[in-house]
Amino acid sequence: MADQQTSKETTSNDEIDLGQLFNMIGNGFNRLFRWFLRIFLYFKKNLLILLALAVVGALIALGLNQIVTKKLKIEVIVKPNLESKGYLYDVVNEIDANIKANDTTFFRKIGLNIPNLKGYAITINQALDKTSSGDDLEYLELLEKFQENGLVSDIIRTEILNKSSLDHKITFSFKETDRGQEFSRKVMQYINSNDYYTELTQIQKDNAQDRIKQDEVLLGQIDQLISRYSDKMASTEGQITEQRIILDNEKQLDIAELFNLKNNLIRDIERKKMELQEQKEPISIINFGSSQEVQKSLFGKNIVLIPMILISLFILIDIIKYLNQKAKEMQL
Repeated sequence: MADQQTSKETTSNDEIDLGQLFNMIGNGFNRLFRWFLRIFLYFKKNLLILLALAVVGALIALGLNQIVTKKLKIEVIVKPNLESKGYLYDVVNEIDANIKANDTTFFRKIGLNIPNLKGYAITINQALDKTSSGDDLEYLELLEKFQENGLVSDIIRTEILNKSSLDHKITFSFKETDRGQEFSRKVMQYINSNDYYTELTQIQKDNAQDRIKQDEVLLGQIDQLISRYSDKMASTEGQITEQRIILDNEKQLDIAELFNLKNNLIRDIERKKMELQEQKEPISIINFGSSQEVQKSLFGKNIVLIPMILISLFILIDIIKYLNQKAKEMQL
C-alpha cells in the first residue's frame, strides 16, 4: 500500500511539473505576442507622422542631389610590361600625393592647366583574375619538361611573365567630363613616359624584329631543303625510301625533324609579332573606359539615408520619453 501511495505521489508531481512548464511556455508566447502587438500599435498610431517624415526626408535628399555636383570616374585597365608593376604603383601614388597637395605646377609640366585640383583623385588596384591558378601551374610544369629546347624556354619565360603580370585598374575621379577625360589621358601619357622602361621597351622591340628576320631566313632555308627533298623523292619514281635522306655533298637529314623545326619557327614568329603588338609601351592599356557616374549602394544614397535618419530620430526621442516616464514612476 505504501509503495502504491508513493508511486501516485510521484506521478502527480510529474504532472504538476509538466503543467508548470507548459504554463511558462504559454506565458512566454503571450509576452512575445504582446510585444509585437505593442510595436504594431505604435507604428499604427504614428503612421501619419512616419510617412510625413519619409516624404520630407525624400524631398530634402532630392534637393541635395540637385545642389551637390555628381562625381564622375574613368576606369582604365592596364597591364605592366617588363616587370614594371612596382613602378606603376609608385607613380600612381606620386600623382595622388600631388593631387592632395594641390600641386598645380607638377600638372602644368605634364600639360594640364588645372587651377584647382579639388574633386580630382586617382587610385589603383588589381583587377580580378578569372583564370585558374591550378591549371596554370600544371601547364607550366608540362612546359618545364621540354626546357632543353630553346624555343620552349622562351615560351616558359613568356608564360611566367604573363601569369605573374595581372591586369590592374586605374580609376580617375573628377567632376567635369571634358577636363576629366583630358586629365586621364595626360596622366596615362606621363605614366608611360619613363625613360628607363621606354628604352627597355625599344630594345625588346628591336630584339623581336631581329628574331623575326632570322626566323624568316631559316624558314627560307628549310623550304629549300624540303623542296630538294621533294625533288629527290620524285626522282626515285615511287621507290620506298626512309625518312632520313642524303642530298649531294650533305649529311643525313631527318625530314620529320625538319618539319617540326619549321613549325616551331612559325610559332616563334607569331609569338614575337604578338609581343610587338602587346608591348608597345611600358604599361599596356587594355581598355580606356569612358566617363561614368559614380554609383553608390542603395543605403548610401541620400534619398534613402535621410528619411531613415529622420524616422530613427523620431523613434529614439519616443524611446527616451518612455524611459524617462518609467524612471519617474519608479521614483514614486
